[in-house]
Amino acid sequence: QVQMVESGGGSVHAGGSLRLSCAASGYTYSSSCMGWFRQAPGKEREAVARIDSDGSTNYDDSVKGRFTISQDNAKNTLYLQMNSLKPEDTAMYYCAAGRGGYCPKPWWAWWAYNNWGQGTQVTVSS
Repeated sequence: QVQMVESGGGSVHAGGSLRLSCAASGYTYSSSCMGWFRQAPGKEREAVARIDSDGSTNYDDSVKGRFTISQDNAKNTLYLQMNSLKPEDTAMYYCAAGRGGYCPKPWWAWWAYNNWGQGTQVTVSS
């Protein structure tokens, strides 16, 4: 059974940094498309970044230059390094995998990912 567990969230001031982790059991990241997503209260879930099995990445325009997605295949862990955090980054953050291991088209189609974790809360104060 596939299980994703996110961690690393917390409360920071604007301009601060956090690194989120997503540990997987029953799943191999190295051959899969993985993504980070977020959902703020009252808003629709949105894609933040994705990394494909070849290492290629995509980012939402709102986080380009500030967030970096990466994975450690040996640890089967996905990361999201978040720098220069803004209050509008406040949300619950989730990791998930592309269905069948493939990245959907468009890559930001969050509904085409599955094996969602329980999420980790990120709160950025001004």
